[in-house]
Amino acid sequence: MAITQAMCTSFKTELLTGTHNFTNSSGNTFKLALYAISSGGKSSTTATLGATTTALVTTGEVASSGSYTTGGGSLTNVTPTSSGTTAFTDFSDLSFTTATITARGALIYNSSQSNKAVAVLDFGSNKSSTSGTFTIQFPTANSSSAIIRIA
Repeated sequence: MAITQAMCTSFKTELLTGTHNFTNSSGNTFKLALYAISSGGKSSTTATLGATTTALVTTGEVASSGSYTTGGGSLTNVTPTSSGTTAFTDFSDLSFTTATITARGALIYNSSQSNKAVAVLDFGSNKSSTSGTFTIQFPTANSSSAIIRIA
């Protein structure tokens, strides 16, 4: 069981059919859900996410805590643009307050389009907050760093 960072393959196909609209003011609603990889124990569940993920998965999602609720939080879109031959879009940072969370990764998905998967994020190791703020910090929105880039 693992979380592997990837742009979901189904998302790539859905871009060509016009399924996803990233426009800030009139586009779809995108969300981010957090996932754990268990280190054992009877009641723990583990997420398996990667390029083949096609939609929001509930197995392994972290429990509601503080301002985090299952299904995750809504993302604020950065309207798509381009630089040189690369088109890109990104999201504003997302924080969950007064939350006790341990997460290994996340799934960005389109809640306006049947919870279709967009991208899997692998944090590289468990990240935690204890009755504090758990923040997802997105990279700079440019052609070499944005979370979603098409070159």
